Amino acid sequence: MALSARKLLESVRAELAPAESENRLVPLIERGDAPRTVFGTLAAEESHIVRSDWRSLHLLASRAGEQTAREFFAGLAQGEGLALGKLPALAAAGGMDEKDVAAYEPMAGCQAYPAYFSWLALNGEAADVIVGVVANFAAWGDYCGRIAMAMREKYGLDDEACGFFDFFATPVPDAIEQAVAAVQAGIDAGRCDERTARRYGRLFQAYELMFWNTIADAQTP
Repeated sequence: MALSARKLLESVRAELAPAESENRLVPLIERGDAPRTVFGTLAAEESHIVRSDWRSLHLLASRAGEQTAREFFAGLAQGEGLALGKLPALAAAGGMDEKDVAAYEPMAGCQAYPAYFSWLALNGEAADVIVGVVANFAAWGDYCGRIAMAMREKYGLDDEACGFFDFFATPVPDAIEQAVAAVQAGIDAGRCDERTARRYGRLFQAYELMFWNTIADAQTP
């Protein structure tokens, strides 16, 4: 039976959905137990991640063999560009200005995710990478939505401060459909390996959890 892109994506997302207890930072923020400075740390780390992911996505778009994959990666890159503009307000919510963010030294556990994404941009087949990326969409969006809600309810922050997380918490159904089309094109062209795609998704999920938990471990009680 021919491999279905939609079934593959649904299967990988279900298989890799993280358990509630795996992310230690989000519940800490939801309870209001994290210091407000955590938002500065998140913004400073993301200032490196977003720029790196933007470049990785453009490289993936340039390497992709199918037009649908090129459009998918280019669309995500555009989103990263928009997200970058929302980081100063998030940093300010955590007591950091532009100079503070520039002086901040990122943590290895947080930067493992974009480092791996950069490796995939150089080495991965487009359809396999898309499966890995999309496998992480639901968890990332859920985390962002929960943080945005807690920022308002527990920390009294305004919409501008919450803008970065609001942006990523907003579902983009068109992106999923575009991903399905791109992966199916890769399958049809013989450029998608299910085992490799699942491996990319598993590692993406692990590196993202490392990001959250590295920041959780850095917080003082």
